[in-house]
Amino acid sequence: MLNRSKRKATPYAHENKWQNYQLKLKKKDTVHRSYRRIPIYAVSAVVLAVLIHGVFALMEKSLATPETDYAQIFTQRFETFDKTGLQNIFNRIPFAATSERNFELTSGETAYQIRSSIDSGLQEFIMAQIDRKNSKHFGFVAMDPSTGRVLSMVSYDKNGQDINICTAPDYPAASLFKIITAAAAIEKCGFNCNTPVTFNDNKYTLYKVQLKDRINKYTNRITFAESFADSVNPVFGKLGRNSLGKSALERYAAAFGFNQSFDFEIPLTPSTICVSEDPYNWAEIACGFNRKTLISPMHGALLVSGIVNKGKLIEPTIIDSIGKSDQTLYQRNSHVVSDVVNPSTALTLKKLMQETVISGTASKSFSRFRKDAILSRLNIGGKTGSINKNSEHLKYDWFVGFAEEKNGTKKIVISVLVVHQDYIGTRAAMYSRMAIKEYFQNYYANIKDQKTDSAAAL
Repeated sequence: MLNRSKRKATPYAHENKWQNYQLKLKKKDTVHRSYRRIPIYAVSAVVLAVLIHGVFALMEKSLATPETDYAQIFTQRFETFDKTGLQNIFNRIPFAATSERNFELTSGETAYQIRSSIDSGLQEFIMAQIDRKNSKHFGFVAMDPSTGRVLSMVSYDKNGQDINICTAPDYPAASLFKIITAAAAIEKCGFNCNTPVTFNDNKYTLYKVQLKDRINKYTNRITFAESFADSVNPVFGKLGRNSLGKSALERYAAAFGFNQSFDFEIPLTPSTICVSEDPYNWAEIACGFNRKTLISPMHGALLVSGIVNKGKLIEPTIIDSIGKSDQTLYQRNSHVVSDVVNPSTALTLKKLMQETVISGTASKSFSRFRKDAILSRLNIGGKTGSINKNSEHLKYDWFVGFAEEKNGTKKIVISVLVVHQDYIGTRAAMYSRMAIKEYFQNYYANIKDQKTDSAAAL
């Protein structure tokens, strides 16, 4: 094979010499042209250097400006350090994109120490878990329901917009509103977990014919707990239209914070609801089958906090204290906003939410949690919500819930919103499961370490 190859190359040796000659000419010409372009390159380099210097100067200016603004606002306009004044400062500090718990603001020669309620470990954990491939928007809030302290607040926007998803009431509440409807049904209609309810046809649709109180051979008979756990639209639609009506829906929505403002160190725009005079609209709102009742993830956490805290809704806080030198200028305090429901109603709502996790719409995400080394030590409950926006291929996916020790006092409230795009990624309920486990795993580990240190000291 090698000999044949050499013999074939011989007749064309003169062509190879000609090609080599042409290549040498081209290389020589290229070198000459490069020399002629040296002045152009030099001028371009100078221009580029000037541009880069200008860009960095602008960047330095833009980075320095917010710090200067903080200092001016902090010292000149809000010396009383009330929540309304602090909103103008902390609105521009990206709590939802950092795991820093404590930081410092400097004004002139004075340094102010800011101590937040953020749990850095939980914050970092959630930030690392975000499914950025399939999520267009993501909002996560964790809160201590007994104090209102925000333990974690994580926001992600796929488009890179500078917005805090957690405080934006721009997302359909969907079936989360069944919590409010259930509270009204318990107090106004005497419902409990075992109250029998009926519905016809599909559990996730809401046709006008399904709102009729009819009983036939096709009627499904279930308990109120089952209807809540499985998020059965016709049951809650009938409650809204036939039993509660406009006034009760509006009153209980207001009690749970809709169309109401909360004093928070970060501006929190009210969640919105508008109930019309149309009875079918009452049904839509009562079961969450609409896109006009809007809520924020922060408010989602507050809904559950009011239930876990025996009916008392406590104002949220994210700043524990502000001080300079040895002087405390601002100190967090727990403030009860309202009594949303009575304690017995709150207890029934907790049971309904536990059923959602055990056998309802969140059971898949929380499967086998009773056999988990950490989760088995907790009572866990929640409510899911989902609704599509087909025009943009979006799916709004909610989970709001709680976890509390069976044999202890530690508890946490979780609110998660995931706006999936094209494909369903990690679900909101699964994020909640991961967050609850991470939080309590760290909590129990710290207790163990403290006991070990105490024993060693003895």
